[in-house]
Amino acid sequence: MRPALPRWSGTLAAKAAAFITVMCCALAALLGVLVHVQVTNQTVGQARDQALQRLATTTERYEAGDPLRRGAGLDPPGLPRRLRDLAVAGNRGTMVADFAGRPTMWAAGPADGDRALAVAVDYSQQARTIAGLDRAILWSSGLAIGATLLVGAFAVTRVTRRLHSTALVARRISAGDLDARVNDPRTQPCGKDSARPQDEVAAVAAALDSMASSLQSKLLAEQRFTADVAHELRTPLTGLHAAAELLPPGRPTELVRDRVAALRTLTEDLLEISRLDTGRERLELDTERLGPLAERVVRGMGDGTRVSIVRDVRVETDRRRLERVLGNLVENAHRHGRGPVVLTVDGPVVTVRDHGDGFPEYLVAHGPQRFRTEGGAKGHGLGLTIACGQAEVLGARLEFANAADGGAVATLRLVAR
Repeated sequence: MRPALPRWSGTLAAKAAAFITVMCCALAALLGVLVHVQVTNQTVGQARDQALQRLATTTERYEAGDPLRRGAGLDPPGLPRRLRDLAVAGNRGTMVADFAGRPTMWAAGPADGDRALAVAVDYSQQARTIAGLDRAILWSSGLAIGATLLVGAFAVTRVTRRLHSTALVARRISAGDLDARVNDPRTQPCGKDSARPQDEVAAVAAALDSMASSLQSKLLAEQRFTADVAHELRTPLTGLHAAAELLPPGRPTELVRDRVAALRTLTEDLLEISRLDTGRERLELDTERLGPLAERVVRGMGDGTRVSIVRDVRVETDRRRLERVLGNLVENAHRHGRGPVVLTVDGPVVTVRDHGDGFPEYLVAHGPQRFRTEGGAKGHGLGLTIACGQAEVLGARLEFANAADGGAVATLRLVAR
């Protein structure tokens, strides 16, 4: 099982910072190694040439019988064994080794017998130069990495800030704010950044704004169509209702009156939905006890719903809208479920449960959709749609689920006073 990574590690800024850091470290290491190798080879080469030149001078003095200078001698103490063996074998060579606590460049060559003629050249200055170079490489690499990280973080933060703003606008649109737009300066024809070339973030912002405008125009057209149809239907339905009342009693008259009443209910529902779609509904707030209000709704419907009050509370709400929500939930439970239907008040949470087949999967996953029903159910899917719209106006949350032992459960969560 892979270990869980911290949440910040998935952000674009963290990934960009990690990538920049790794690349900077790799580049600094590569350049540092190249400079170190180049300078070290040059420094060691110069010291080796100096040591071999002194060895050649010492060899001439030794062969001429002149006394040897300081730092030269036959098998001097401190001469590395490997270099002595090389010299005894008849070859010349050099080697860096510590002597008397200081780095020393040794050069040795063959002498009479099994002896080696060697010279020692102080290598301290060259060693300090190489060590100072290594420190300079480390410090400069650290500063370069830090400066690159700051510049990269600034550049990435500008991009992520624009992406974050675009995501916020997308969430506002999904929440119903169809007027929300990104309005990226690079996408504006007369903006101060309009002359700059559009990058991928600006392209995404422009696409989102275009999608939102198209979606808004289509929804507005749909809302206008729904409202216009509902308003146009009211006049002929009023005439039909008046005419139906004049028909003689009988079964055909009852059927006509029933269908006219159904059409009037559908028209009123469409008008209510069109008002909710505009988002201009205003609340008439008052303080209500939730238990008595629920009992009043059930009593007015007269359909045998059982009310269970676990804990009563006062809520600040619009009584008419709340009664509308609860009434629609109870009516839906009786129409599409099976009894017993129980309305439970537990603090600011009201649940309506039936014992039927439960809600369709699409409704649980995405909420009610107008004019959509499944399984041969009667109705137009407007009751729950209106309940959701009124709950949103109230600032409440309406959730739909299916009980584990069967039945549909609608849960309305209000804000307690």
